[in-house]
Amino acid sequence: MNCTMNRERVLSGSNGYARELGIDILAEMTARVLVSGPVRWLDLCCGSGRAAADAARLLAGRGMTEQVEIVGLDLVDHFVTGPFHPSLRLVTASVVEWVPDGRFDMVTCVHGLHYVGDKLGVLARVASWLADDGLFVANFDARSVRRTDGTLAGRRLTAELCRQGFAYDSARRRISRRGCAQVRFPYRYLGADDQAGPNYTGQPAVDLFYEPLT
Repeated sequence: MNCTMNRERVLSGSNGYARELGIDILAEMTARVLVSGPVRWLDLCCGSGRAAADAARLLAGRGMTEQVEIVGLDLVDHFVTGPFHPSLRLVTASVVEWVPDGRFDMVTCVHGLHYVGDKLGVLARVASWLADDGLFVANFDARSVRRTDGTLAGRRLTAELCRQGFAYDSARRRISRRGCAQVRFPYRYLGADDQAGPNYTGQPAVDLFYEPLT
């Protein structure tokens, strides 16, 4: 399913990361290099890795190859063909199991969370992967998170996200946070429904079921 949503997505334009996430990846990375030195970007559910490869190439053109590291992670290893700039690494692994080798200044996920089990668990993991001033931005549909009886988790969930340091834009269905944290959501993951049907994107997605711990 992520093949449809993100496999050939690029950095900018009508099909780009800038439109989906509301940030200019190149500008963000360039600014961080100029202010604080080497920068690491992790792109989760990166599809073919085209956007990550484009970023590596463009940043190399700005003389920043030695100052940036880009990691693209996807469950399917159908990546764009190389040769790649040394600043880029494409990894085949599950976002719910993969363990990074350090923290990141920026973590993104364009429409990948729609197809992931235990979304809240992934959000908690990502929070621990950020640098102290790191930025996380992703597409996230809170309506995919449901109680045991199938009803929407609703305002209690969005309030908990806010309490844990995340910002949720319900109109754009976008979640973000700044800074590293050890997050513990007060929910127990029960399982997923991969037959939930299309979500707001028009593509089939996965609904998740949780029960409160208290």
